[in-house]
Parts: sequence; C-alpha cells; structure tokens
Amino acid sequence: MKKLLRLFLLPVLILAVAGCGQLDLASSGSTLEKAKEEKKITVGFANEKPYAYKENGKVTGEAVEIAREIFKKQGIDQVEPVLTDFGSLIPGLKAGRFDVITAGMYITPDRCKEVNFADPEYSIGEGLAVKKGNPKNIKSYEDIAKKKGATIAVMKGAIEEQYLRDVGVKKDQIKIVPDQPSGISALEAGRVDAITMTGPSLRAVLESANSKSIEEVKDFKQPSIKGKDIRGYGAAAFRKDDKELKDLYDKELGKLKESGKLYDIIKPFGFTKDDLPGDHTAEQLCKG
Repeated sequence: MKKLLRLFLLPVLILAVAGCGQLDLASSGSTLEKAKEEKKITVGFANEKPYAYKENGKVTGEAVEIAREIFKKQGIDQVEPVLTDFGSLIPGLKAGRFDVITAGMYITPDRCKEVNFADPEYSIGEGLAVKKGNPKNIKSYEDIAKKKGATIAVMKGAIEEQYLRDVGVKKDQIKIVPDQPSGISALEAGRVDAITMTGPSLRAVLESANSKSIEEVKDFKQPSIKGKDIRGYGAAAFRKDDKELKDLYDKELGKLKESGKLYDIIKPFGFTKDDLPGDHTAEQLCKG
C-alpha cells in the first residue's frame, strides 16, 4: 500500500516543483531589476551615424554614449548592442529582442502609441545631398514634388518619408533604402537625384563615404508643414510596460542636462549647443 502511495505522490510532487519553477519565471522581476542583477542591458541600434553605429568593432554614437553613462550610474556596466534595420527597431523592442532603443529616434505622436519615449536628448533639422553641382537645382523637399521624375532616397522607417509626403512628394518619387550608406550608393549610381536624412547624420555619412561626385545642399530650405517649421527631437525608447526603466532614464538624463555633461557627450559627434533639446519633454512632443 505504501509503495502504491509513493508511486502516486511522485508525479504530483514533480508537477508541483515544475509549477513553482514556472511561477518563479513569471515573477522574475522587471527589466530594470533584471538589468541591475545581471549588470547588463540589451540595446537596439540601426548603424546610423552619428546616433548609434559600429566603428572598429565597437558600437558608439551620441545615443549609445548617453545610454552608457546613464546605465553605468545604476551599476549596469555592460551595454549589449543588437544591430537591426531602423524600420525594425520598434517591432524588435516590442517583441523583446532588446530592452531599449538607443538610436536617436525622433519622438512622434504615431511612435508614441507604440513605445514610451524618454525625454529628448537633442533637437535638429534635416539635410539634403545631391549630385555635384546640383544639376536639377534641388534645394527643398518642395522642389522634389514640383520636378517631374525627380526621385529621392530615404532610409526605411525614417521620419523624412512622412515629411516628403506631407509637402506633396509622390510615393513613386520616394525610393526606400535599408540604411544610409545604401542611399549614398544610390545617389552615386544615379538611381536617385537626392538623399535626405538629419543634418548631423548626412554630414557624418558624407565624411565616411568621401565621395567626389555628391555634395550637401548648403542652402537647403528646411521643410514647413501646415505652416510649422519641422525640427526633430530624438530620444531613447522603451516598452510600454517598462515605465520604471523609462522614469529612471529620464531622471538621470535630467541630471546630465543640468550639469552640462549632456553637451560634453554629444559634442564629439558633431552636435552644437544649438542642437540641445531645451525644456521640451516627451509628453509635450507626443501630443504633436
């Protein structure tokens, strides 16, 4: 009888232990608690200068270095980068491929529906590059819209695609490329008439490419949509349920702003004091 009882209780005990294991896994703590425990956090980036990119085997950029400084203060010494297409950053974050996006992504109302943004770390305008001598005399997004057959390359998922559509550029005039170097290649090969991205990013990419056949449009007219000049504000982004991590990031970012250290971090990447975000907050920018 005792033998039968033991045989009956054994699978029950195994199930109980397995159940406890599942319970522990389900309540293993928040992303912040896990990062502090492991002293490691995983970040998504899109290899876009000067925000987050790989150079000489190391991931760096203004967004990455800000994140490193903030997480280091919490004892999280290891920033583990995951390279992905810009357009896959938000889906990858939501799917749990990484814990935070540190790619200098613009805060927009549509993106705010998908993720929680930290407060902005910079504020900048757009840039435009064309063939040497600007043969089609393109000096604005509106010029692209007006010139029949004119085309422009934009990185997949970048806000510039929406800016172009808002000023009247047709869908078939916009050529989507996976990353910024692909845009440079398309312009050099004559597959497009222009490329656009943020000003600092454009200058960094042109410097790396060292192309003799293309140039930045120095008298580029910044886009104006519905009578409002467009200026982008970039920030780190988090999953909706990682409020604790986002709030801590905002707190530490605020300290960097107050001390002046934020400028010290972004200056080596080509940013000026005019590119600082001022008093703008993610909450304000999410409202549009």
